[in-house]
Amino acid sequence: MVENKTVFNIEELKAWYGTKQVLKGISLKVQANKVTALIGPSGCGKSTFLRCLNRMNDFIRDFRHEGSILLNDQDLYSSDIDPMDIRRQVGMVFQRPNPFPKSIFDNIAYGLRIYGEKNKTVLAGIVEESLKKAALWKEVKDNLKQNALTLSGGQQQRLCIARAIAINPEVILFDEPCSSLDPIATTKIEELIEELKDDYSVVIVTHNMQQAARCSDYTGFFMLGDLIEFDDTKKIFTTPSNKLTEDYITGRFG
Repeated sequence: MVENKTVFNIEELKAWYGTKQVLKGISLKVQANKVTALIGPSGCGKSTFLRCLNRMNDFIRDFRHEGSILLNDQDLYSSDIDPMDIRRQVGMVFQRPNPFPKSIFDNIAYGLRIYGEKNKTVLAGIVEESLKKAALWKEVKDNLKQNALTLSGGQQQRLCIARAIAINPEVILFDEPCSSLDPIATTKIEELIEELKDDYSVVIVTHNMQQAARCSDYTGFFMLGDLIEFDDTKKIFTTPSNKLTEDYITGRFG
């Protein structure tokens, strides 16, 4: 496990959709093999910030940004960078499970095949390992040809995590990964996130403050496009430095 290594160094990140500014100069560092949670009211810029980290906002026609995002000291938005390479290094799990209408096996193997892996033995090994890391192998190992859409919501979300893991990213982004899940499935995902940081750096956007407190090492509080406070999770939730953070955490607004 890497100690005190910075995977992302973000400085003065500003972002707009058309004329609407949604990020107003965000600066923070994401540490390797840690879980970083982003909290704040709806519409405060958390998800936009998250999507900047693997260039998902490239798909939005009127999106533009200023500032710098370095991934291992490499400028994410440099003209010589292939966004596909970034998305291989920085995987993403979305708010709602989004398995492909394919078999469980083909869901996991999909990204590997895109990147050119054709060896069936290699594919089978990576599929198994990814499902094990996503705590799903025991439940599906005898039904890998089954359509992924027949799985429960919680299983589908773990399948999507396995799909992200399969292409061997360095960072995994989670955008509200438990918002559509029941409490039991949520607990499994939270336990899984805790385990994943042994091998990956994790950034999670969540509206659930208890989840942020349980899962993360660092927490950032966003409001109206600003990063109000960023610190160790324990400090954020026990002795925040900013009155706005305290008011949000104690339920006075938001």
